[in-house]
Amino acid sequence: MWRIDLVLGTAPVSRRPYRMAPDELKELKTQLQEQLDKGFICPSSSPWGCPALFVEKKDQGGKRLCVDYRPLNAVTVKNKYPLPYIDILFDQLAGARVFSKIDLRSGYYQIKIRIEDIPKTVFSTRYGLYEYLVMSFGLTNAPAFFMYMMNSVFMNELDKFVVVFLDDILIYSKDEKEHEEHLRIVLAQLREHKLYAKFSKCAFWLKEVGFLGHILSEKGVPVDPSKVECVLNWKQPKTVTEIQSFLDLAGYYRRFIKDFSKTANPMTSLTK
Repeated sequence: MWRIDLVLGTAPVSRRPYRMAPDELKELKTQLQEQLDKGFICPSSSPWGCPALFVEKKDQGGKRLCVDYRPLNAVTVKNKYPLPYIDILFDQLAGARVFSKIDLRSGYYQIKIRIEDIPKTVFSTRYGLYEYLVMSFGLTNAPAFFMYMMNSVFMNELDKFVVVFLDDILIYSKDEKEHEEHLRIVLAQLREHKLYAKFSKCAFWLKEVGFLGHILSEKGVPVDPSKVECVLNWKQPKTVTEIQSFLDLAGYYRRFIKDFSKTANPMTSLTK
């Protein structure tokens, strides 16, 4: 059960809905009805309210309904539970030869919100106010809580044969017999905690697997070629902000680049 703890003395905050184009309003009606049908949201009369908006889905195309929760996040007590560094997660994979990956289906939406906190999640739209009955994207403590929950579920398996990053689960083993037992344990844990996977995004018994932007195999952890393509196709930066954005992206792969700091120094000096 997830909760939203507020800074002492906080009064409800409310913002008017953002304007949307006609095609967005049509899509808004569709997605509101879908979430109502799934039991994720319900109509609300709460004094709280943050505006809804759409963002483009990078991998699938289309629009994702989101909420600009910045007003609520500003008065929320922050959860400091750490998210792991992705490159450190892979330090445990030495000797692994068989892999499976499991992606939870709408992971956040599988977490219910404490009843007294539901009115705080209200979002405003052209068609009225709605509140979430499950944990929503955009809420400041959602990633930290989800990471805490997943680590709690797999605490006995972490760094032995399981890697977890939010709703992505990797199972790794030295041979197929060992992998069969590892899979059985992980699936039993998911069933016990009533966590559901999206089968179309799962893959089992692999010698090589793409996971968190890397290709994993017994040979090591090279970079996913599709991610390298993003760097190669990056538009030439023309401002300090654009240079910093590129360096942040390239820096993610510094472990694969010898003398990265020396190579990047000409660009780094332009940001000072």
